[in-house]
Amino acid sequence: MTYHRIDFTKGFTKQFKKLPKRQQEKFYGRLKLFKDDPYASLLNNHGLKGKYLGYRSINIESDLRALYFIEKDVIVIFAFIGSHSQLYD
Repeated sequence: MTYHRIDFTKGFTKQFKKLPKRQQEKFYGRLKLFKDDPYASLLNNHGLKGKYLGYRSINIESDLRALYFIEKDVIVIFAFIGSHSQLYD
């Protein structure tokens, strides 16, 4: 599946800017993979439950996740990025 546009919430951008440069670069690499194949096994793309119902998660690196949702079947909006404990606790 190809999405026509990828956007980022203000909250995502704020969280992203706080990440070390290495993790930011890792995100860009994963974003490229996501654009090519959103369901590549390396991303472990999966739907979420509970307070994040309607969101999906992709793996960036060991404990770093990026959460997104899809709007109108064509726009991906990344909303959160952080460690598992930052996002889910």
